[in-house]
Amino acid sequence: MTDVHYLVGAAGLTWIMLLSASLLRARGWTPAGLVTALGNRDALDEPSPLAARADRAAKNMLENLVLFATLVLAARSAGADAATTAGACAIFFWARVVYFAVYLIGIPYVRTAVWGVSLVGLLQLGAAAVTAG
Repeated sequence: MTDVHYLVGAAGLTWIMLLSASLLRARGWTPAGLVTALGNRDALDEPSPLAARADRAAKNMLENLVLFATLVLAARSAGADAATTAGACAIFFWARVVYFAVYLIGIPYVRTAVWGVSLVGLLQLGAAAVTAG
């Protein structure tokens, strides 16, 4: 896969995370929750611990997607080696998939470690952009 494939995949993962957080918060799998999810959500109940974790994970992914997209663009613009950027993108993407699962399960220290792995991918992309430019 190329860096662009991983960028599109990361955008899709972000959408899945946002949708999951929204449906968990509204309990969208129940008839009443579906009505809430399709409405204005003016009177939401307090989120369950799972829904709150899903929301935090989705927000964190949005923040990191901005960094990821910027670094992919920078690396591509600088003419960085395609294999290097694809490898860094793979690290970021797959770490974020694991991060979401670990965050939903609620494993605190592992979550932070997996986030650190995704950061390695971002750092590698940045280094590739700087050294190529």
